[in-house]
Amino acid sequence: MASVFLYHVVGDLTVGKPEMVEFYETETVESAIRAIGESTECGIPVWRKRSTPSLPGFVENSEMRQQRFVGILNSLDIVAFLAKSECLQEEKAMKIPVSEVVSPDNTLLKQVDPGTRLIDALEMMKQGVRRLLVPKSVVWRGMSKRFSILYNGKWLKNSENSSSSSGLASDSTNRPTTSMTSSRDKFCCLSREDVIRFLIGVLGALAPLPLTSISTLGIINQNYNFIEASLPAIESTRRPQCDPSAIAVLEQTENEQQFKIIGEISASKLWKCDYLAAAWALANLYAGQFVMGVEDNMSSRSFSDFLQTSFPGGEHNGTATKAKKFSSRSIGFNPTSPTRLSIGRSMYRGRSAPLTCKTSSSLAAVMAQMLSHRATHVWVTEADSDDVLVGVVGYGEILTAVTKQPSAFVPSNRSYEGFGNDTQS
Repeated sequence: MASVFLYHVVGDLTVGKPEMVEFYETETVESAIRAIGESTECGIPVWRKRSTPSLPGFVENSEMRQQRFVGILNSLDIVAFLAKSECLQEEKAMKIPVSEVVSPDNTLLKQVDPGTRLIDALEMMKQGVRRLLVPKSVVWRGMSKRFSILYNGKWLKNSENSSSSSGLASDSTNRPTTSMTSSRDKFCCLSREDVIRFLIGVLGALAPLPLTSISTLGIINQNYNFIEASLPAIESTRRPQCDPSAIAVLEQTENEQQFKIIGEISASKLWKCDYLAAAWALANLYAGQFVMGVEDNMSSRSFSDFLQTSFPGGEHNGTATKAKKFSSRSIGFNPTSPTRLSIGRSMYRGRSAPLTCKTSSSLAAVMAQMLSHRATHVWVTEADSDDVLVGVVGYGEILTAVTKQPSAFVPSNRSYEGFGNDTQS
């Protein structure tokens, strides 16, 4: 384990982070879509409103705040909700409160002190925590003293004013004071994406891990959700929830012994798409059609544009109506058989192409891919194939790799070439 995790604290990663504004469960789906577009990891924490009035001098403790946290709402949750038949037929669906959409799980967020060691924060995230709530209403000025001397050549003081009080204890510069500056708590939210961004900045301290292949590290997750391209896309919403929030769209190879990935239905891909168009496509298209067209038709539409639709290959919900706006043919999809997708590989490429790497890719290359694309995961293909799927690597796998003891793995075929060489978009 790198010493950087022992010397750094959570507060070091929150410098410059904006104050979190709570998004309440009474807000509408329409408001959630706007908030998600400005969020990290394609999702937003959802809160209950305070039951106790904000009385003068009242300070909410961490336990009370934890109980108010509902869960994390992402773009895939909203698209899946809007794709329900009762929502597609109701223009008021965008005004529904998010309490009817979000899956309750208050274990996904945990409040921590800015002085919490980074290694302890990583362990929490490895156990399933996706957001860390860090108080901002404390005196905290940047990097921890123990580590700052290695980079700056001098001690940094975390107190507000180095000359304000000569009676401060010597270790007060190591840990932030917990005295509140106001009766109203202020917090920022630290995501796993923030942690990966920090790790990219200290790759040298993690050597030799960054240049080690993900297969050598043993972090390729083979327990992922998938759906065949010939099945209705709506079937993907019936898969159990997992991390990352993504479903691979697969098609059998010519010898029918393996599956190749042609796209994905995920919170990452749907992050800033046209939610109404995506919901219509999810309810009416095959999975193969969906991954081709959902992001290629991103003009603004209203629900009335999608009320007259047709399910590919016949009737849907007992009615057969004419497609009005969104047409798979208009985006170049013309399957010769409703049960078998026989289209060229190039038809699937472009904006909807899945983010992939190879089993031989280095850990640093995968981390760089995720950050540059603002993705929560990267699909892993065979070393000698561009699309035969092996597994997936997400935030959890990366955090597991960087916190492993050196004896936990023995690099066999370590590559010391530039880690950007393996990056695929």
